[in-house]
Amino acid sequence: MAVQNVHHQPIQSSASRRNVLIVGGGPAGLASALMLAKRGWTEITVLERRMTADDHEPDKSFNYLIDARGQQFTDLLGLTEPLSKISVPATEFQITRIQPNGDRKTLQQSFNDPKSAYWVFRSAFLQLLYQEIEQHWSHQITVLFNSRCVAINKTIEHETESLEVMVERENSSLTERFQPTLLMGCDGLQSVVRSTLNTWDNSSKFEVQKLPSPSSGLRYKVLRLPPNFPLDAEGEKHAVSTQSYAIRGKFRERRRALSLGLLPIKDPNTHRPAMLINWADHQLWQLQTGEDVLNFLEHAFPQLPLRQVISPQEADRFAQSDGGTFPMPQFCSGLHYLLPRPAEREFNETTTSGVLLLGDAAHCFPPDIGQGVNAALEDVFVLNQLLTENEDDLTRSLAAYEVVRSPNSEALVRLVQIAAPWQYNQAPLRTKLWFMRSVIRLGLSKFLPFISLPIAFLVRDPQYSYRSLWLNEQRTSRILSLMGWISFIGLLSIVALLLQRN
Repeated sequence: MAVQNVHHQPIQSSASRRNVLIVGGGPAGLASALMLAKRGWTEITVLERRMTADDHEPDKSFNYLIDARGQQFTDLLGLTEPLSKISVPATEFQITRIQPNGDRKTLQQSFNDPKSAYWVFRSAFLQLLYQEIEQHWSHQITVLFNSRCVAINKTIEHETESLEVMVERENSSLTERFQPTLLMGCDGLQSVVRSTLNTWDNSSKFEVQKLPSPSSGLRYKVLRLPPNFPLDAEGEKHAVSTQSYAIRGKFRERRRALSLGLLPIKDPNTHRPAMLINWADHQLWQLQTGEDVLNFLEHAFPQLPLRQVISPQEADRFAQSDGGTFPMPQFCSGLHYLLPRPAEREFNETTTSGVLLLGDAAHCFPPDIGQGVNAALEDVFVLNQLLTENEDDLTRSLAAYEVVRSPNSEALVRLVQIAAPWQYNQAPLRTKLWFMRSVIRLGLSKFLPFISLPIAFLVRDPQYSYRSLWLNEQRTSRILSLMGWISFIGLLSIVALLLQRN
């Protein structure tokens, strides 16, 4: 394959603030580009696999909840108000459960968040970021769609080691070559950038550390329902776009039990994505045709007029869809890599090339506590702060980023591991026990100040770092364990005294 070298840039000092290549055009990638452009950086290129900015991916038709932690970035770019106009505010947790017999119950719980969080389609949020680039920063940022990074190498030119990134684009026989001063890995779970760093580095800091979780390995698919679809056969009740729903199926066997989960959306006239999440060996995933899917769902959800709600075409698409799988909570401790400089230039110039990992490339986990996008946006926000503190010097800024974010990445992953892995009703008894423990913990925290609130009540507040929350959680767990043992011993003592009296 021919190689076209059209993106060679001479290595600049970090103070020049130019020549950046960002692999991945998701929230972390586009947010990074916008942050750097706002700082005055130029020649920023973003590589994105999607065909266009509005390319719709049905299996990624899920919602983000952009909370106060994520809004640190949107505030920085002045995007919080535009975000509010395309999303549904979430001042409290509210969900309506619909049982197989049609009974409905709405649960409400306030979180006392420092700011209103916003439910927004993933595609709508990405479009918001891309429109901001197009309208205000197109002279500094170029987004290359249909592009993927195929190789990252280190080359030596003029006795200086530099980065070489090979990029392939759809419908092109040429491989383009980039030589960025700063390479940012925002390329997700299967990060090419992180994998390359792992081969370059002699330590194990770029190796992914994976932790077990009850929600890891769960499979999901998205079913697109019509706007305002009926919730009963009579058509008397209809789904409200701004309301959350948990529609329970009638089957109880592990491989047949099912729930439909719907989160709020802004536009009442758009299709409503319903998430189906369950074990990897669930019977629904084995069905090969749309008719089989309709038959299964019709029996599973007798409270819904399924054949009025799901078209044969949508059932066929669902049957052929691969869906997705929740990953194991994972992180890598290494977040930056600097290319060495010649010794004679080390103290005379700030010239360097560096690599940085952000978002899912650095920390990835199931969506149990909704922190995937918020952690990625906070990565970008923290990087902006460190660039300011270090006057955009890459050597100092990238090293400081790892020092600050690495402990928080690990802490976040460990929080996700234990916080709410049973919420998907994949094991109804475990789900009930988890819910009861959360309620008891919430009640104890109101009367015992040394018992912290459940993680879900604190994680959205940026005044608490992920690491401080994890340390708090460990302390509370030890206290609860001690209280449990004291109560148990006390109960045994009472029983022993009663037996002695008898």
